[in-house]
Amino acid sequence: MREKDSVAAYFVQAMIHGQGDNPQRSRAALEEAGIDPALIEQPTARVPASAFAALWLIQIRELNDEFFRLDSHGMPPGSFALICRALIQEPDLHKAMRQCLANFALFLRDFRGTLTVRGKRAIISLDSHAQNEDASRFGEETFLVLMISLLCWLGGRRIPIDRADFRHERVSLSDDRLLWGPNLTFGAERTEIEFASHYLRLPVVQDLASLKVFLRTAPQWLVIRFRNQHGLASQVHQRLRNSHYSQWPTLQAFALEQHLSPSTFRRKLEREGCSYQEIKDEVRRGVAFEQLRESRASISDIAEQLGFQEPSAFHRAFKKWTGESPGRYRARFQDSQLMPSAKNLGGGAR
Repeated sequence: MREKDSVAAYFVQAMIHGQGDNPQRSRAALEEAGIDPALIEQPTARVPASAFAALWLIQIRELNDEFFRLDSHGMPPGSFALICRALIQEPDLHKAMRQCLANFALFLRDFRGTLTVRGKRAIISLDSHAQNEDASRFGEETFLVLMISLLCWLGGRRIPIDRADFRHERVSLSDDRLLWGPNLTFGAERTEIEFASHYLRLPVVQDLASLKVFLRTAPQWLVIRFRNQHGLASQVHQRLRNSHYSQWPTLQAFALEQHLSPSTFRRKLEREGCSYQEIKDEVRRGVAFEQLRESRASISDIAEQLGFQEPSAFHRAFKKWTGESPGRYRARFQDSQLMPSAKNLGGGAR
């Protein structure tokens, strides 16, 4: 965790929600973690990730609950470690995630996750029956952060989310793209995240030794998600994201820029759990979602910008990513703009 890493104060609200109507306890916990209590009324304000990690541990101690009293039953201290110890025994991510969801269901009463595989797509759906609206939205996001972060850690790589839908509406945060990917919707019919199912075939690469390290640093892993910010994959992602598709270098050219041989370049990316092609595909998807939701560019222009020789090829690729056409996807978000904006919702702490 770098010194400049930070998270939105919105997530601090989730941590202290369990204090209920006891502002003195909330203030004491915040001050112990080094967080200015005034920031809680500003959900988009930034809080150092190290302070948030400290607050995470403080609240578990104070509330005696690893799910921060967002659930009517909760998770007594030690539950998370017990679950993780079982997961590292599984052979692959598919079996590990099914085991993970079943184990969380042993403790939580108000949140139930389900894994569904539909061909090339994997979906984690969440049903919640929390006691109130705030507990529901904070609990849903906390639950799914835990699920995807555990998947990333177990597989030893970052797993991109292709779609994230939440039933609640809230303020837009700069953390959202990192946590949930570029295809994020609030005010959806149900809460679920979707990713490529081939990741479920990855082996579980963690063992008891790495579990001990993970548990000591769990809050920062879970907040910032699994990524190597200083790694080669991150450099590749930023290089591609900040340039037009026509300027994207070949693997050989990129390796030369890094003063590496192509084979060494490939091996370094493989050690970080990805390939050059996978990063290019992830960036293309992200730009496509962004352009369709936020720009007025025609679908043909977007297809050309992304390097598709024909708009029909872009249509086929987009339908493969999302199950719907680019036009339908764009229309859905234009329709949603006629409804009250989520940016005006989800304010201060309770």
